Amino acid sequence: MTDVDDTPFRLACVFLTMGDRPEGLERAIHSVRDQVGDPIEVIVVANGVPSPEVPNDVKVVALPTNVGIPGGRNAGLEVANADAILFLDDDGFLPYPTTAQRLRHLFDDDPRLGIVSFRIADPESGATQRRHVPRVRVGDPHESSEVTTFLGGAAAIRRSVFDEVGEFPAAFFYAHEETDLAWRALDAGWRIVYDASCVLCHPATSPTRHSTYFRLNARNRVWLAKRNLPLPVAVAYLATWVVLTIARTRTLSGLSAWSSGLLEGVRTPCGRRKPIAWRTVWRMTRLGRPPLV
Repeated sequence: MTDVDDTPFRLACVFLTMGDRPEGLERAIHSVRDQVGDPIEVIVVANGVPSPEVPNDVKVVALPTNVGIPGGRNAGLEVANADAILFLDDDGFLPYPTTAQRLRHLFDDDPRLGIVSFRIADPESGATQRRHVPRVRVGDPHESSEVTTFLGGAAAIRRSVFDEVGEFPAAFFYAHEETDLAWRALDAGWRIVYDASCVLCHPATSPTRHSTYFRLNARNRVWLAKRNLPLPVAVAYLATWVVLTIARTRTLSGLSAWSSGLLEGVRTPCGRRKPIAWRTVWRMTRLGRPPLV
């Protein structure tokens, strides 16, 4: 008779803070600590800012300088002792106390499920922005599906994914680090699911509020293609993106910053290059998002 492994599936949660949203962070921590089931290890990474005041059972990782979003999340990952890690924005919160319970069931039921992307809802209107649904044909945001990427500030990732494919690319600093990890995970055979029942309440915002958005978005998009895509696919991916960006960008300042980032991405090293297999390209295509858009 085979023994049944009844070891609890351990969860940890990493919050990355810049120290400018203490009330939001407090609410976020409480929403995690109030989850049904086994306690969740909570880690706060102070990214180049003074350590915040947090409950005694919350771990704090104090970084002397701002290492960017992926580097900060990696710092939290390094001290997490769990089977899966939630990465949540510090101004968001879990509105339902059963989210952790659902995550445990999802991961237990499918050993090849690597990443769960949450539905992000505005706390006042309940609406989910189009850009927060990680699929080309958004459809109904309340409908779950298998996807090819995820939202970095509203996701749960199995530890085994990091063990197999590595951490977030710290050099990206901001933008597209999630997609880089997602493509590596898909290439290794992991599944990524957008689960609409796992909800993070987060105020509706625009990514362009960040002053470096256009430059880093452009640079990292080029790095993403250079690092991960077969050459013909990389060329098509970048060509499509250039055309769409020129058509959509409404300001000269935005286009100027974008052009600067594009050239930076072409000229600078991007780290290791390991193109995904053609079978992964086909798999992504079958899931409705070929690596061309």
